[in-house]
Amino acid sequence: MNFEYFIAKRLIKGKEHKSSISTPIIKIAIFAIALGMVMMLITIATGVGLQKKIREKVAAFNGHIVVSSYDNNQSIESLVPIDKNESFYPEFSSLEGIAHVQGVATKAGIIRTASDFEGIVVKGVGADYDWSTFEEYLVEGKIPDYDTSHPVNTEILISKHIADRLQLSIGDKANTYFLKKGKSSNPVPNIRSFVVTGIYSSGFQEFDEVFVLCDIRHIQRLNKWKENEIGNFEIFIDNFEHLEEKGVEVNETIYPVLYQETIASKYETIFEWLKLFDLNIIGIIAIIILVAGINMITALLVLILERTPMIGILKALGSSDWSIRKVFLYNAAYLIMIGLFWGNLIGLGLLWIQKLYGVIKLNPETYYVSTAPVHIDIGYVLLLNLGTLLLCLIMLLIPSYIVSKVSPVKAIRFE
Repeated sequence: MNFEYFIAKRLIKGKEHKSSISTPIIKIAIFAIALGMVMMLITIATGVGLQKKIREKVAAFNGHIVVSSYDNNQSIESLVPIDKNESFYPEFSSLEGIAHVQGVATKAGIIRTASDFEGIVVKGVGADYDWSTFEEYLVEGKIPDYDTSHPVNTEILISKHIADRLQLSIGDKANTYFLKKGKSSNPVPNIRSFVVTGIYSSGFQEFDEVFVLCDIRHIQRLNKWKENEIGNFEIFIDNFEHLEEKGVEVNETIYPVLYQETIASKYETIFEWLKLFDLNIIGIIAIIILVAGINMITALLVLILERTPMIGILKALGSSDWSIRKVFLYNAAYLIMIGLFWGNLIGLGLLWIQKLYGVIKLNPETYYVSTAPVHIDIGYVLLLNLGTLLLCLIMLLIPSYIVSKVSPVKAIRFE
Protein backbone atom coordinates (compact mmCIF):
# COMPACT_ATOMS: atom_id res chain seq x y z
CA MET A 1 0.00 0.00 0.00
CA ASN A 2 1.15 3.54 -0.73
CA PHE A 3 2.78 4.95 2.43
CA GLU A 4 1.28 8.43 2.17
CA TYR A 5 -2.18 7.01 1.44
CA PHE A 6 -1.87 4.65 4.43
CA ILE A 7 -1.06 7.51 6.83
CA ALA A 8 -3.85 9.68 5.39
CA LYS A 9 -6.33 6.81 5.76
CA ARG A 10 -5.37 6.31 9.41
CA LEU A 11 -5.81 10.03 10.04
CA ILE A 12 -9.25 10.01 8.45
CA LYS A 13 -10.46 6.98 10.43
CA GLY A 14 -8.82 8.00 13.69
CA LYS A 15 -11.22 8.72 16.56
CA GLU A 16 -9.22 11.71 17.72
CA HIS A 17 -9.76 13.29 14.29
CA LYS A 18 -13.52 13.22 14.79
CA SER A 19 -13.32 15.06 18.10
CA SER A 20 -10.52 17.46 17.26
CA ILE A 21 -10.74 21.24 17.15
CA SER A 22 -10.52 21.09 13.34
CA THR A 23 -13.82 19.20 13.04
CA PRO A 24 -16.10 22.29 12.70
CA ILE A 25 -13.77 23.84 10.12
CA ILE A 26 -13.63 20.59 8.14
CA LYS A 27 -17.43 20.35 8.19
CA ILE A 28 -17.71 23.92 6.92
CA ALA A 29 -15.25 23.12 4.11
CA ILE A 30 -17.24 20.00 3.13
CA PHE A 31 -20.46 22.01 3.25
CA ALA A 32 -18.91 24.67 1.00
CA ILE A 33 -17.86 22.03 -1.53
CA ALA A 34 -21.31 20.40 -1.47
CA LEU A 35 -23.16 23.71 -1.76
CA GLY A 36 -20.85 24.83 -4.55
CA MET A 37 -21.45 21.62 -6.50
CA VAL A 38 -25.22 22.02 -6.10
CA MET A 39 -25.06 25.57 -7.43
CA MET A 40 -22.76 24.62 -10.33
CA LEU A 41 -24.99 21.71 -11.36
CA ILE A 42 -28.11 23.89 -11.26
CA THR A 43 -26.35 26.69 -13.15
CA ILE A 44 -25.13 24.45 -15.96
CA ALA A 45 -28.25 22.25 -16.20
CA THR A 46 -30.68 25.18 -16.34
CA GLY A 47 -28.43 27.38 -18.49
CA VAL A 48 -27.77 24.69 -21.08
CA GLY A 49 -31.39 23.52 -20.80
CA LEU A 50 -32.71 27.00 -21.56
CA GLN A 51 -30.35 27.39 -24.53
CA LYS A 52 -31.34 23.98 -25.89
CA LYS A 53 -35.07 24.51 -25.43
CA ILE A 54 -35.10 27.95 -27.08
CA ARG A 55 -33.04 26.64 -30.02
CA GLU A 56 -35.50 23.77 -30.41
CA LYS A 57 -38.47 26.13 -30.44
CA VAL A 58 -36.95 28.46 -33.01
CA ALA A 59 -36.00 25.46 -35.17
CA ALA A 60 -39.49 23.99 -34.87
CA PHE A 61 -40.92 27.03 -36.68
CA ASN A 62 -38.06 27.64 -39.13
CA GLY A 63 -35.76 24.64 -39.39
CA HIS A 64 -32.06 25.17 -38.70
CA ILE A 65 -31.32 26.53 -42.17
CA VAL A 66 -33.83 28.27 -44.45
CA VAL A 67 -33.32 28.19 -48.23
CA SER A 68 -35.42 30.62 -50.26
CA SER A 69 -35.31 32.89 -53.30
CA TYR A 70 -33.27 36.12 -53.20
CA ASP A 71 -36.35 37.90 -54.54
CA ASN A 72 -38.25 37.31 -51.30
CA ASN A 73 -36.14 40.09 -49.78
CA GLN A 74 -36.31 38.75 -46.21
CA SER A 75 -40.10 38.93 -46.21
CA ILE A 76 -41.99 36.77 -43.73
CA GLU A 77 -44.36 35.98 -46.59
CA SER A 78 -43.36 33.74 -49.50
CA LEU A 79 -43.48 36.09 -52.50
CA VAL A 80 -41.52 34.28 -55.20
CA PRO A 81 -41.80 30.50 -55.54
CA ILE A 82 -38.89 28.10 -55.96
CA ASP A 83 -38.95 24.73 -57.65
CA LYS A 84 -39.46 21.86 -55.26
CA ASN A 85 -37.57 19.49 -57.54
CA GLU A 86 -34.09 20.49 -56.39
CA SER A 87 -31.19 18.03 -56.24
CA PHE A 88 -31.08 18.26 -52.43
CA TYR A 89 -34.76 17.41 -51.98
CA PRO A 90 -36.17 15.25 -50.41
CA GLU A 91 -32.76 14.15 -49.09
CA PHE A 92 -29.61 16.25 -48.90
CA SER A 93 -27.44 13.26 -49.78
CA SER A 94 -24.46 15.37 -50.92
CA LEU A 95 -23.85 16.65 -47.36
CA GLU A 96 -23.39 14.81 -44.10
CA GLY A 97 -25.14 15.88 -40.93
CA ILE A 98 -28.44 16.83 -42.62
CA ALA A 99 -31.34 15.22 -40.77
CA HIS A 100 -34.37 16.37 -42.77
CA VAL A 101 -35.50 18.70 -45.58
CA GLN A 102 -39.08 19.96 -45.96
CA GLY A 103 -40.83 22.37 -48.27
CA VAL A 104 -43.12 25.08 -46.86
CA ALA A 105 -44.77 28.36 -47.85
CA THR A 106 -46.14 31.29 -45.84
CA LYS A 107 -48.81 33.90 -46.47
CA ALA A 108 -50.08 36.77 -44.37
CA GLY A 109 -53.79 36.94 -43.65
CA ILE A 110 -56.50 37.82 -41.17
CA ILE A 111 -58.47 35.24 -39.22
CA ARG A 112 -61.91 36.48 -38.27
CA THR A 113 -64.77 35.42 -36.05
CA ALA A 114 -68.18 36.99 -35.50
CA SER A 115 -66.80 39.23 -32.75
CA ASP A 116 -63.09 39.67 -33.35
CA PHE A 117 -60.19 39.29 -35.77
CA GLU A 118 -56.44 38.66 -35.62
CA GLY A 119 -53.56 39.21 -38.03
CA ILE A 120 -51.74 35.94 -38.72
CA VAL A 121 -49.14 34.23 -40.90
CA VAL A 122 -50.46 31.02 -42.40
CA LYS A 123 -47.70 28.48 -42.89
CA GLY A 124 -48.46 25.87 -45.50
CA VAL A 125 -46.88 22.46 -44.95
CA GLY A 126 -47.12 19.16 -46.79
CA ALA A 127 -46.69 15.45 -46.29
CA ASP A 128 -42.92 15.91 -45.88
CA TYR A 129 -43.35 18.08 -42.76
CA ASP A 130 -41.70 16.71 -39.62
CA TRP A 131 -44.41 16.96 -36.97
CA SER A 132 -42.18 15.49 -34.25
CA THR A 133 -40.97 19.02 -33.48
CA PHE A 134 -44.56 20.08 -32.76
CA GLU A 135 -45.91 17.06 -30.89
CA GLU A 136 -44.67 18.23 -27.48
CA TYR A 137 -46.36 21.63 -27.99
CA LEU A 138 -49.79 20.15 -28.82
CA VAL A 139 -52.14 20.92 -25.91
CA GLU A 140 -55.47 20.01 -27.45
CA GLY A 141 -56.82 18.15 -30.47
CA LYS A 142 -54.66 16.34 -33.00
CA ILE A 143 -52.02 16.93 -35.66
CA PRO A 144 -53.62 17.48 -39.10
CA ASP A 145 -52.93 15.01 -41.92
CA TYR A 146 -51.75 16.75 -45.10
CA ASP A 147 -51.11 13.70 -47.25
CA THR A 148 -50.98 14.85 -50.89
CA SER A 149 -52.74 11.67 -52.02
CA HIS A 150 -55.86 12.94 -50.26
CA PRO A 151 -58.01 15.96 -51.24
CA VAL A 152 -56.96 19.38 -49.98
CA ASN A 153 -57.34 19.38 -46.21
CA THR A 154 -59.17 22.26 -44.53
CA GLU A 155 -57.90 21.40 -41.04
CA ILE A 156 -55.57 23.87 -39.35
CA LEU A 157 -53.37 23.99 -36.28
CA ILE A 158 -53.55 27.25 -34.31
CA SER A 159 -51.82 28.49 -31.16
CA LYS A 160 -53.49 28.68 -27.78
CA HIS A 161 -52.80 32.43 -27.82
CA ILE A 162 -54.89 32.90 -30.98
CA ALA A 163 -57.54 30.43 -29.80
CA ASP A 164 -57.99 32.31 -26.53
CA ARG A 165 -58.12 35.74 -28.18
CA LEU A 166 -60.68 34.62 -30.77
CA GLN A 167 -62.47 32.14 -28.47
CA LEU A 168 -61.92 29.27 -30.87
CA SER A 169 -62.16 25.60 -29.87
CA ILE A 170 -61.53 22.27 -31.53
CA GLY A 171 -64.03 21.75 -34.36
CA ASP A 172 -64.80 25.47 -34.81
CA LYS A 173 -64.71 27.06 -38.26
CA ALA A 174 -62.31 29.92 -38.83
CA ASN A 175 -62.71 32.17 -41.86
CA THR A 176 -59.38 33.53 -43.06
CA TYR A 177 -58.96 36.44 -45.47
CA PHE A 178 -56.03 36.91 -47.87
CA LEU A 179 -55.19 39.76 -50.22
CA LYS A 180 -55.35 38.79 -53.86
CA LYS A 181 -52.01 38.42 -55.61
CA GLY A 182 -51.02 41.21 -58.00
CA LYS A 183 -52.98 44.28 -58.92
CA SER A 184 -56.68 43.70 -59.14
CA SER A 185 -59.62 46.01 -59.64
CA ASN A 186 -61.64 43.71 -57.39
CA PRO A 187 -60.96 44.66 -53.74
CA VAL A 188 -62.69 41.55 -52.40
CA PRO A 189 -60.09 39.33 -50.68
CA ASN A 190 -59.73 35.61 -51.04
CA ILE A 191 -61.54 33.75 -48.29
CA ARG A 192 -60.72 30.28 -46.97
CA SER A 193 -62.83 28.51 -44.38
CA PHE A 194 -60.73 26.28 -42.12
CA VAL A 195 -61.62 23.90 -39.30
CA VAL A 196 -59.58 24.02 -36.09
CA THR A 197 -58.32 20.50 -35.44
CA GLY A 198 -55.41 21.18 -33.09
CA ILE A 199 -54.17 23.81 -30.63
CA TYR A 200 -50.50 24.20 -29.75
CA SER A 201 -48.58 26.27 -27.23
CA SER A 202 -44.82 26.60 -27.66
CA GLY A 203 -44.45 29.33 -25.04
CA PHE A 204 -42.54 31.35 -27.63
CA GLN A 205 -44.77 34.40 -27.80
CA GLU A 206 -43.19 35.76 -30.97
CA PHE A 207 -44.36 32.69 -32.89
CA ASP A 208 -47.54 31.82 -31.00
CA GLU A 209 -49.00 35.24 -31.73
CA VAL A 210 -48.92 34.80 -35.51
CA PHE A 211 -48.35 31.27 -36.86
CA VAL A 212 -51.19 29.06 -38.09
CA LEU A 213 -50.39 25.82 -39.93
CA CYS A 214 -52.43 24.60 -42.89
CA ASP A 215 -52.18 22.42 -46.00
CA ILE A 216 -49.57 23.93 -48.35
CA ARG A 217 -51.90 23.42 -51.32
CA HIS A 218 -54.05 26.30 -50.03
CA ILE A 219 -51.06 28.66 -50.30
CA GLN A 220 -50.20 27.33 -53.76
CA ARG A 221 -53.73 27.96 -55.02
CA LEU A 222 -53.95 31.40 -53.45
CA ASN A 223 -50.64 32.39 -55.07
CA LYS A 224 -51.52 30.60 -58.32
CA TRP A 225 -48.44 28.43 -58.04
CA LYS A 226 -47.86 25.05 -59.57
CA GLU A 227 -47.94 21.87 -57.54
CA ASN A 228 -44.14 21.64 -57.46
CA GLU A 229 -43.63 25.27 -56.32
CA ILE A 230 -43.02 26.20 -52.69
CA GLY A 231 -41.95 29.25 -50.72
CA ASN A 232 -38.76 27.91 -49.14
CA PHE A 233 -36.98 24.84 -47.82
CA GLU A 234 -36.42 24.21 -44.12
CA ILE A 235 -33.33 22.14 -43.40
CA PHE A 236 -32.73 20.38 -40.09
CA ILE A 237 -29.24 19.30 -39.03
CA ASP A 238 -28.08 16.61 -36.60
CA ASN A 239 -25.83 18.78 -34.43
CA PHE A 240 -26.60 22.41 -33.68
CA GLU A 241 -22.95 23.05 -32.78
CA HIS A 242 -22.14 22.71 -36.51
CA LEU A 243 -24.83 25.18 -37.60
CA GLU A 244 -22.57 27.84 -39.12
CA GLU A 245 -20.40 25.21 -40.82
CA LYS A 246 -23.43 23.48 -42.35
CA GLY A 247 -24.86 26.82 -43.41
CA VAL A 248 -21.72 27.54 -45.43
CA GLU A 249 -21.78 24.04 -46.96
CA VAL A 250 -25.44 24.39 -47.93
CA ASN A 251 -24.73 27.79 -49.49
CA GLU A 252 -21.96 26.27 -51.60
CA THR A 253 -24.26 23.46 -52.76
CA ILE A 254 -27.45 25.28 -53.74
CA TYR A 255 -27.97 27.28 -56.95
CA PRO A 256 -26.80 30.94 -56.97
CA VAL A 257 -30.38 32.18 -57.31
CA LEU A 258 -31.21 30.67 -53.93
CA TYR A 259 -30.35 32.15 -50.59
CA GLN A 260 -29.59 30.32 -47.33
CA GLU A 261 -29.92 31.77 -43.85
CA THR A 262 -29.33 30.06 -40.53
CA ILE A 263 -31.68 30.68 -37.64
CA ALA A 264 -28.72 32.12 -35.71
CA SER A 265 -28.47 34.98 -38.23
CA LYS A 266 -32.22 35.25 -38.82
CA TYR A 267 -32.88 35.66 -35.10
CA GLU A 268 -29.55 37.21 -34.21
CA THR A 269 -30.81 39.06 -31.14
CA ILE A 270 -32.13 35.89 -29.51
CA PHE A 271 -28.97 33.88 -30.18
CA GLU A 272 -26.67 36.67 -29.04
CA TRP A 273 -28.66 36.73 -25.81
CA LEU A 274 -28.20 32.96 -25.49
CA LYS A 275 -24.43 33.31 -25.90
CA LEU A 276 -24.36 35.47 -22.77
CA PHE A 277 -25.44 32.40 -20.81
CA ASP A 278 -22.06 30.78 -21.55
CA LEU A 279 -20.20 33.72 -20.01
CA ASN A 280 -22.51 33.74 -16.98
CA ILE A 281 -22.05 30.01 -16.43
CA ILE A 282 -18.26 30.26 -16.66
CA GLY A 283 -18.20 33.23 -14.29
CA ILE A 284 -20.43 31.57 -11.69
CA ILE A 285 -18.43 28.32 -11.77
CA ALA A 286 -15.13 30.20 -11.41
CA ILE A 287 -16.38 32.12 -8.37
CA ILE A 288 -17.84 29.02 -6.71
CA ILE A 289 -14.65 26.97 -7.21
CA LEU A 290 -12.57 29.87 -5.87
CA VAL A 291 -14.72 30.10 -2.72
CA ALA A 292 -14.64 26.32 -2.23
CA GLY A 293 -10.87 26.32 -2.73
CA ILE A 294 -10.37 29.04 -0.12
CA ASN A 295 -12.43 27.03 2.37
CA MET A 296 -10.33 23.94 1.67
CA ILE A 297 -7.11 25.97 2.10
CA THR A 298 -8.33 27.06 5.53
CA ALA A 299 -9.18 23.47 6.48
CA LEU A 300 -5.80 22.23 5.23
CA LEU A 301 -3.87 24.83 7.23
CA VAL A 302 -5.80 23.87 10.35
CA LEU A 303 -5.05 20.19 9.73
CA ILE A 304 -1.35 20.94 9.29
CA LEU A 305 -1.29 23.02 12.48
CA GLU A 306 -3.11 20.29 14.38
CA ARG A 307 -0.73 17.60 13.12
CA THR A 308 2.50 19.52 13.64
CA PRO A 309 3.94 16.91 16.08
CA MET A 310 3.21 14.15 13.57
CA ILE A 311 5.00 16.14 10.86
CA GLY A 312 8.04 16.42 13.13
CA ILE A 313 8.05 12.67 13.81
CA LEU A 314 7.74 11.79 10.12
CA LYS A 315 10.58 14.17 9.26
CA ALA A 316 12.73 12.69 12.03
CA LEU A 317 12.10 9.23 10.57
CA GLY A 318 13.37 10.42 7.19
CA SER A 319 10.17 11.31 5.31
CA SER A 320 10.62 13.96 2.64
CA ASP A 321 8.65 17.21 2.58
CA TRP A 322 6.81 16.13 -0.58
CA SER A 323 5.87 12.79 1.02
CA ILE A 324 4.33 14.57 4.02
CA ARG A 325 2.58 17.08 1.77
CA LYS A 326 1.01 14.18 -0.11
CA VAL A 327 -0.44 12.87 3.17
CA PHE A 328 -2.35 16.11 3.66
CA LEU A 329 -3.31 16.33 -0.02
CA TYR A 330 -4.79 12.81 0.19
CA ASN A 331 -6.67 13.90 3.28
CA ALA A 332 -7.94 17.02 1.51
CA ALA A 333 -8.95 15.00 -1.57
CA TYR A 334 -11.02 12.74 0.67
CA LEU A 335 -12.82 15.73 2.17
CA ILE A 336 -13.41 17.22 -1.28
CA MET A 337 -14.89 13.94 -2.54
CA ILE A 338 -17.27 13.79 0.44
CA GLY A 339 -18.46 17.28 -0.45
CA LEU A 340 -18.78 16.33 -4.12
CA PHE A 341 -20.80 13.22 -3.22
CA TRP A 342 -23.37 15.14 -1.21
CA GLY A 343 -23.38 17.99 -3.71
CA ASN A 344 -24.13 15.61 -6.59
CA LEU A 345 -26.78 13.77 -4.60
CA ILE A 346 -28.64 16.94 -3.62
CA GLY A 347 -28.04 18.83 -6.89
CA LEU A 348 -29.10 16.01 -9.22
CA GLY A 349 -32.07 15.29 -6.98
CA LEU A 350 -33.29 18.89 -7.20
CA LEU A 351 -32.76 18.93 -10.96
CA TRP A 352 -34.68 15.69 -11.38
CA ILE A 353 -37.61 17.11 -9.39
CA GLN A 354 -37.59 20.22 -11.61
CA LYS A 355 -37.44 18.09 -14.75
CA LEU A 356 -40.40 15.95 -13.69
CA TYR A 357 -42.64 18.53 -12.02
CA GLY A 358 -41.49 21.95 -13.29
CA VAL A 359 -41.54 23.51 -9.82
CA ILE A 360 -39.71 26.71 -10.85
CA LYS A 361 -41.81 28.85 -13.19
CA LEU A 362 -40.52 31.52 -15.58
CA ASN A 363 -42.12 34.39 -17.44
CA PRO A 364 -42.46 33.20 -21.09
CA GLU A 365 -42.46 36.80 -22.34
CA THR A 366 -38.91 37.19 -21.01
CA TYR A 367 -37.42 33.69 -21.18
CA TYR A 368 -39.55 32.12 -23.96
CA VAL A 369 -40.39 29.19 -21.66
CA SER A 370 -42.96 28.82 -18.88
CA THR A 371 -40.86 26.55 -16.62
CA ALA A 372 -37.11 26.42 -16.06
CA PRO A 373 -35.85 23.71 -18.46
CA VAL A 374 -33.27 21.21 -17.27
CA HIS A 375 -30.68 19.38 -19.36
CA ILE A 376 -28.73 16.70 -17.48
CA ASP A 377 -25.73 15.27 -19.31
CA ILE A 378 -23.52 12.69 -17.59
CA GLY A 379 -20.56 14.06 -19.56
CA TYR A 380 -20.61 17.56 -18.07
CA VAL A 381 -21.44 16.16 -14.59
CA LEU A 382 -18.30 13.99 -14.62
CA LEU A 383 -16.21 16.81 -16.10
CA LEU A 384 -17.48 19.25 -13.48
CA ASN A 385 -16.63 16.87 -10.64
CA LEU A 386 -13.19 16.05 -12.00
CA GLY A 387 -12.42 19.70 -12.72
CA THR A 388 -13.50 20.80 -9.22
CA LEU A 389 -11.37 18.10 -7.58
CA LEU A 390 -8.28 18.91 -9.63
CA LEU A 391 -8.56 22.69 -9.32
CA CYS A 392 -9.06 22.51 -5.56
CA LEU A 393 -6.04 20.21 -5.21
CA ILE A 394 -3.93 22.53 -7.34
CA MET A 395 -4.96 25.45 -5.12
CA LEU A 396 -3.89 23.38 -2.09
CA LEU A 397 -0.37 22.77 -3.40
CA ILE A 398 0.83 26.20 -2.29
CA PRO A 399 -0.47 26.13 1.32
CA SER A 400 0.79 22.56 1.71
CA TYR A 401 4.28 23.98 1.15
CA ILE A 402 4.19 25.14 4.77
CA VAL A 403 5.11 21.57 5.71
CA SER A 404 8.66 22.18 4.45
CA LYS A 405 9.04 25.06 6.92
CA VAL A 406 8.32 22.88 9.94
CA SER A 407 11.42 22.07 12.04
CA PRO A 408 11.43 18.43 13.30
CA VAL A 409 12.78 19.39 16.73
CA LYS A 410 10.32 22.19 17.32
CA ALA A 411 7.46 20.18 15.82
CA ILE A 412 7.93 17.20 18.15
CA ARG A 413 7.88 19.52 21.16
CA PHE A 414 4.93 21.52 19.74
CA GLU A 415 1.77 21.59 21.87
